[in-house]
Amino acid sequence: MDNLLLTLMVYDRYVAICHPLHYTVIMNPHFCVLLVLICLLISTVDALLHTLMLLCLSFCKYLEIPHFCDLTQILKMACSHTFINNIVVYVSTILLGISPVSGIIFSYTRIVSSILRIPSTGGKYKAFSTCGSHLSVVSLFYGTAIGV
Repeated sequence: MDNLLLTLMVYDRYVAICHPLHYTVIMNPHFCVLLVLICLLISTVDALLHTLMLLCLSFCKYLEIPHFCDLTQILKMACSHTFINNIVVYVSTILLGISPVSGIIFSYTRIVSSILRIPSTGGKYKAFSTCGSHLSVVSLFYGTAIGV
């Protein structure tokens, strides 16, 4: 859900910088709540899908895992066929991983091109400082994901 929320946040910055006069009309509270609820729904459906597919598997022996375990590690312990589960994991990773990253990259390219068209240095600084904190969070989030 984090990467979906980061995508929504960059869309908010995109509207604030590229369409400042329309910001209050586009990003009204009802629309923001709707976007967050859609992110929550997508994340919940994804988690529910993996959980229900995991319940259909059979395991060779009784194992009690006293800590949180990654889905791929649990799939390795199953005795039944996990081909469909692996396909679902890969497809959901691609859909929920690539789509937000492409949205973030697209929005930031539009933001940077819009900032470069601002004539004053003070205006450029103010516009970039609006995105600086979010850009650092995105870098930390995806930098950590790439490093792990």
